Amino acid sequence: MNGRRGNRRADVGPYAGLDLRDVPGGGKGFELEDGWLVEVAAGARHNHVTQRLGRLIDAAAVGAAVHLCVGSGWEVSTRSGVRKPDIIVVPREVARAAVVADVPKRVSGTEVRLAVEVIAPGSGTERTDRVRKVREYAAIGIPQYWIIEHQPDVLVHRMVLGDGGYGADPVVGAGTVFEAVVDADKPFRVAFDPAALLAV
Repeated sequence: MNGRRGNRRADVGPYAGLDLRDVPGGGKGFELEDGWLVEVAAGARHNHVTQRLGRLIDAAAVGAAVHLCVGSGWEVSTRSGVRKPDIIVVPREVARAAVVADVPKRVSGTEVRLAVEVIAPGSGTERTDRVRKVREYAAIGIPQYWIIEHQPDVLVHRMVLGDGGYGADPVVGAGTVFEAVVDADKPFRVAFDPAALLAV
């Protein structure tokens, strides 16, 4: 499927959102960027970090009417196509509507309260997560975007939306406490030592 992408040109590719359904596995391992299918990198360590962080956010969100969506089964519409953040937080009624609609579980980027990408070091998607998605997620108004590194060290980058796009907080590493308040019907505070993301 990657061979059909052609080279990375400024022109728009031939694929649309519905084409993700035709990719083996329902497009689970792909995003849509400017009409091109782009493979999403992952791995055991990446998945472990994603699941650990998901549990921490979920525990912190008790009492808020939000839903935590983990994994590439959830899609976010952006101006360039379809993204599949590792974690998103959306209002509960938005998640319910997406589940009722069944496949794909696609939500508007304007509904996302938090997007998280876990970096796959050295992958083709690393630059996209660090650069392009910063612009895309800011453009659709996602209030917070977190980037999680897990190799060689665990680091959490938090970006908060302001008038001119995202402003970055100081990077937080293992042995310190990362803290953030996520906006929702009832804002909730997430706090953890990034080292916890690698705990077994």
